[in-house]
Amino acid sequence: MSDKVSGFKAPIEEELQVFEKKFRDVMRSEVALLDKVTYYIVQRKGKQIRPMFVFLAAKLCGEINENTYVGASLIELLHTATLVHDDVVDDANERRGFFSINALWKNKIAVLVGDYLLAKGLLHSLEHQQYRLLHIVTNAVKLMSEGELLQMEKARRLDISEDVYYEIIRNKTASLIAAACQTGTASACDNEDYIEKMRLMGEHIGMAFQIKDDLFDYGEMEIGKPRGIDIKERKMTLPLIYTLNKVDREKKRWIINIVKNHNEDKKKVQELIRYVIQEGGIEYTTQKMYEYRSKAFELLKTFPDNTARKSLEELVLYITERNY
Repeated sequence: MSDKVSGFKAPIEEELQVFEKKFRDVMRSEVALLDKVTYYIVQRKGKQIRPMFVFLAAKLCGEINENTYVGASLIELLHTATLVHDDVVDDANERRGFFSINALWKNKIAVLVGDYLLAKGLLHSLEHQQYRLLHIVTNAVKLMSEGELLQMEKARRLDISEDVYYEIIRNKTASLIAAACQTGTASACDNEDYIEKMRLMGEHIGMAFQIKDDLFDYGEMEIGKPRGIDIKERKMTLPLIYTLNKVDREKKRWIINIVKNHNEDKKKVQELIRYVIQEGGIEYTTQKMYEYRSKAFELLKTFPDNTARKSLEELVLYITERNY
């Protein structure tokens, strides 16, 4: 893990270590196959960005307590469930450089594992009587499903506007980061103004996070997915939407023809990527990402100036400046 990640983890380092053990315990099953799969998931977990938001939000507004651990586990369980199901939907063989669950154990087992994780999350919150946290996170999962389905619907027709793009990423990505911030705050304090402000801050961060992710499709960095994969999957992201909105009818037909009929042709896709860059699609998209980041910083400034706030600011910077 990089020094930058270690830096903003500092105020919650001990809590994250406790959380890792608690999360492993929550994931366990008496069914040997299920236990084997969940062990594989735990061993290959990512940077735990969302649990970090939960703990830092709690520390920003109060004290980390048992409810915070329940909230972090709920976020991570439901997030992991959606990732397992997403890999089945996308027929993806890899996740963060490792084989996906469906690649190793096939689709039937992957779907059932995703269902198990979802059920574990619901039960874990109910067993601790954390109905408010359960409501926050399950609402986020509903929004994530709606966002994915809206994106699929628009990919068929290629008629996506900038406003619809924001609606898609607000639902499919930003909703869970918003829920992580809201969950952490709600676990540590009863100030409804704080809880709502942290939800909104998380939403702005999530928007910036997804826009950054979409920019990678047009970059040169090695990020675990091939360049141009969004075009191949006919996903209309902001660089492409901006370019479509500014070019003449002939160029628009050329772009749509590539996305619709030649999205498997690497040469044509690379040509389209170069054109989007040339037309300012990357500059415009980067500017929009920074606008959302600025909104998040403005909300953060309304909270007490403590170590948690500083770490949250550094975490937001990391998300928007990362190279992978």
